[in-house]
Amino acid sequence: MAGSDTRIAAGHGRRSLHERFGRRARIWSWVSYDWGSSAFHSVIVTFVFSTYLTGAVAAKDGALSGATALSISTALAGAVIAVTAPIMGQQADGGGRRRSLALWTAVVIAATAAMFAIRPQPAFLVAGLVLLGIGTIAAEFSNVSYYAMLKQVSEDDDMGRISGLGWAMGYTGSIFLLLLAYFGIIARGNWLGVPSTDGLGVRIVCLVVAAWYLVFAIPVFLAVPDPDAAPRSARAGLVGAYRRLAHDVRDLWRGDPDAVRFLIASAIYRDGLAAVFTFGAVLAVSVYGMPSSAVLLFGVAANIVAALGAGAGGLLEDRLGARPVILGSIIGLIAAATVLLFVHSLAMFWVFGLALCLFVGPAQSSSRSMLARMAPLEHQGQMFGLYTTSGRAVSFLSPALFGLFAGLTHQDRWGIVAIILILVAGAVLLLQVPAAKGRSGAVLARTATLDDDR
Repeated sequence: MAGSDTRIAAGHGRRSLHERFGRRARIWSWVSYDWGSSAFHSVIVTFVFSTYLTGAVAAKDGALSGATALSISTALAGAVIAVTAPIMGQQADGGGRRRSLALWTAVVIAATAAMFAIRPQPAFLVAGLVLLGIGTIAAEFSNVSYYAMLKQVSEDDDMGRISGLGWAMGYTGSIFLLLLAYFGIIARGNWLGVPSTDGLGVRIVCLVVAAWYLVFAIPVFLAVPDPDAAPRSARAGLVGAYRRLAHDVRDLWRGDPDAVRFLIASAIYRDGLAAVFTFGAVLAVSVYGMPSSAVLLFGVAANIVAALGAGAGGLLEDRLGARPVILGSIIGLIAAATVLLFVHSLAMFWVFGLALCLFVGPAQSSSRSMLARMAPLEHQGQMFGLYTTSGRAVSFLSPALFGLFAGLTHQDRWGIVAIILILVAGAVLLLQVPAAKGRSGAVLARTATLDDDR
């Protein structure tokens, strides 16, 4: 009997080891997608391809400037995302998140690879904008399914750490690929000896990003299974999906109005977070005198700091809950932005500009995990669809207010006031959501124990 008990215990030990290894594999496979997908957002959308379109491809004397054409394309893509994201989330819940993620990931990769065909001639501008728009739309749709998988790879008491790890891996992947793109392919005297003629460096970078995305996306499809699908009746056509959406939003407000409040609050402050990266480079050059050649280096430093912030914020979240981390990050952002409003030297911009980035990471990460905690497993896709849509619905706020303050004062510096106001509004709205909504069971248990001890 003793030998039998020993064998049983050993069997349990092997099973638990296997389960631990399997869980770790799922976690690292999930965060691998963050590492790979970040390349599209940082290299294609922010630093390389979009600036190539507006600078080298667009006509210098055209009726529309390259920047204006890009803003129109971005606005159209945002409108498509805002209208359809909740439907895509609903369809993913009913038909398989992994299949939905695979579809939209393939579209992003194909659009990115096709950007190799865009030469530095005005005739290619429309095609480049279309490819960028398609990639942006598909990337947002893929995030709906990807974010919805967070609850499948985490447990209640480590969701913050895993979400933070994903954001940190995304930032780190961006740093690595930005450095590779610049020093290895684009810069004069680059490591690979790629000539600067015909936009070849940027075009090759697009192929590298597509391959990078593909390689690091594969693990999530191999290691993270789909949850049980929704009943067949839940999978309806487009009209039926919108009808179901209206019904579910009404039921969500009746059953959990705090979830609706969080969607509204997060939409507001996330627009402020986006503005930090959107206008950071503009302010660096136009207000603080940063040389254009140094902007990419600032971008690398910004991603490093944001990665550290996201990782630290995830650890704090599992101890304190998501809402305190988000609120603390927003307060830090407001303080750093306020200082930037009144300083003038480039050195001070480096210090407080990077401070902004330090707080952006944990705010983004904890927002994702807070919604994952609030949403039922079977409706994660739909909730993250609403999360994406609500963010897009107010995405005009930062650009509009930034332009208003900068235009009225004729100084870009005062556009910072717009970012501060949006962050304050988001924080005030977030205070209407109970702190317990963003806490794990372990945090709630500790809080209850402390209350009992008192």
